[in-house]
Amino acid sequence: MDAENEQQNGTPAGTDATNSRGTASGSTTPGSTVSRRAVIGWAGAGVALGAAAVGSVAAATRQEDPAPAPAAATGAEVPFYGEHQAGIATPVQDRLHFAAFDVSEKATRESLVKMLKEWTKAAAAMTGGREVGIGAATGLPEAPPDDTGEALGLPASRLSLTIGFGPSLFEKDGMDRFGLKAKRPEALIDLPNFKGDKLDPLRSGGDLCVQACADDPQVAVHAIRNLARIGMGTVGIRWSQLGFGKTSSTTPDAQTPRNLLGFKDGTHNIAGTDGTRLAEHVWAAPGDGPDWMTGGSYLVARRIRMHIETWDRTSLKEQEDVFGRTKGEGAPYGKVKEHDDPDLKAMPADSHVALAHPDANNGLMILRRGFSFTDGTDGLGRLDAGLFFLAYQRDTRRAFVPLQQRLAGSDKLNEYIQHVGSAHFACPAGVRKPGEWWGQALFG
Repeated sequence: MDAENEQQNGTPAGTDATNSRGTASGSTTPGSTVSRRAVIGWAGAGVALGAAAVGSVAAATRQEDPAPAPAAATGAEVPFYGEHQAGIATPVQDRLHFAAFDVSEKATRESLVKMLKEWTKAAAAMTGGREVGIGAATGLPEAPPDDTGEALGLPASRLSLTIGFGPSLFEKDGMDRFGLKAKRPEALIDLPNFKGDKLDPLRSGGDLCVQACADDPQVAVHAIRNLARIGMGTVGIRWSQLGFGKTSSTTPDAQTPRNLLGFKDGTHNIAGTDGTRLAEHVWAAPGDGPDWMTGGSYLVARRIRMHIETWDRTSLKEQEDVFGRTKGEGAPYGKVKEHDDPDLKAMPADSHVALAHPDANNGLMILRRGFSFTDGTDGLGRLDAGLFFLAYQRDTRRAFVPLQQRLAGSDKLNEYIQHVGSAHFACPAGVRKPGEWWGQALFG
């Protein structure tokens, strides 16, 4: 975690292009996503935390990508189709529901492909504010509805859905279950153990993941719930995480978020409109690995528990020394404004900024999309709260791994946090047009 550091639209044939979920009318067939309901309502929320910049990567052959659309008004639609998956460089939404899935032992390659095709159709419908299939309130009364229905009447709320494939999908317990072993990217490593990690295996790993981000928590939960329902018998949820209050931003012109420790975060995150930096640090380029990953990115997800009660008894001076920034303005030590260029020598050498800033890591960066979380208490009267850290990069071996090794070794912040969950996924390029599906290039 660190204080420094959309695509072409398309609508499936036979669907209504409105951006509000509605009940289908007239003659429809399973899999259609017709909507007749007008857009209603608005939703939102907010809070904030993040990670840092690092990694050595060669210059990408593509220098500029189409600039993502600016942050839309709450309730608007994030295009599903495009060169890259939405939910990476997309302006960060306020809410998260992240789920890691394991594929059933009884599943076959054919059943997995069938599910991915159905997931893609459902994702295109939900991100467009439409119901899945023929909807939640139509169809045979004797059969379960195609849509779970809790998002009826709600707008799209800038929902984005991003899929990733974990190392265990390619090989698990020495078995190549789906004929994918030869297609595993070298960059999709099993993450090493870092100093101080206390990882819960029940909150780590996964064959697949889906990241649902939206400005309405019910819309994000609805999306994961529907995908889990569609995948029943083929996949099951291994673990999931709800998040609130983005802790980093891909829109640097917006107000910088604050994390649960009260500090501004993500000051030097990569902007979603910065095509040059995205190409250099985020998108996998031709020749980086297998062709199916070109235009994709590698996602590291880390559940970071904060020792809130200890932090709250720490002096303001100590808190600022830990970060190397002022708590109010967020200015680096020795400077006045948050975005002033930092003088790393003016702050403690073991401060978070001094270790994580791009200037301390050869100018290299990762893109962060973290969220805060609170999951009740730990049974001892302490909040189970912290940061659900999400970082995208072109090659995890040259980005997150060396950065986290450095931070784990000497970051003063480690006195107040602990990494308790971890996962790594390869997120392929976007679905370019209707008829294509998630993972098509991998399974093709």
